[in-house]
Amino acid sequence: MERNPVRASHVPVHRVPLARHHALIAAAICWAIFAVLAVLVVSGRSAGVDDLGLLAFRGPSGLDLRGPEWLEVAARDMTALGGVLLRHLFAVCALGVLAMLHLRREAVVLFVTITGGWALDLLLKQCFARPRPDVVPHLVAADGYSFPSGHSFNAAVVYISLGLVFSAISWRSPVRRTIIGATIAVSLLAGISRVMLGVHYPSDVMAGWMGGAGWTFLVFGLLFRAADSQRPHFQKR
Repeated sequence: MERNPVRASHVPVHRVPLARHHALIAAAICWAIFAVLAVLVVSGRSAGVDDLGLLAFRGPSGLDLRGPEWLEVAARDMTALGGVLLRHLFAVCALGVLAMLHLRREAVVLFVTITGGWALDLLLKQCFARPRPDVVPHLVAADGYSFPSGHSFNAAVVYISLGLVFSAISWRSPVRRTIIGATIAVSLLAGISRVMLGVHYPSDVMAGWMGGAGWTFLVFGLLFRAADSQRPHFQKR
């Protein structure tokens, strides 16, 4: 007697429910730190620390980065991770993957988070209108206002959003932690590189990262509704 093969008629994607109150608490903490940094910058109290932060990465002449010659190349590569091209490329690829997995809700939340974060960053820059630092020579071209750092803000928005979305469809806790940790690390490297290259003060970068993370956690806390976990099942035919 021939046995019918077992075929998967439906393999649902596993989703881990997001703790909304944790996301909202994280958002509140991030925005509180952003507010403190904004007060320090507007009042001029961050000037001394900002100057020291920029000079700490430079050699005695102040022209070149302190350390091996390859460090400047690495800093340029890291800053590209927060640039318009790469972060949008990652975002578009992620949206395509979510669409193929039929995770339309997650795709919509990701799109809203990224586009809303981009607009919010532009608004904040216009509100504070802080000039770029002139303490050390810029090692890359940069224009526009300095506070908050757009690279840091948007890198935090894009990469942390990707981490939250894709970690939520993993079965294993170590995998989820690795995904979120990696995306946070990438966004931090993109921000630190801006100080290394002399185009942002440390307070710009910290505020940008806090603002971007705060926006991301806020949107996910309000809009993200991960379905209850359910294991893939198979039906015999």
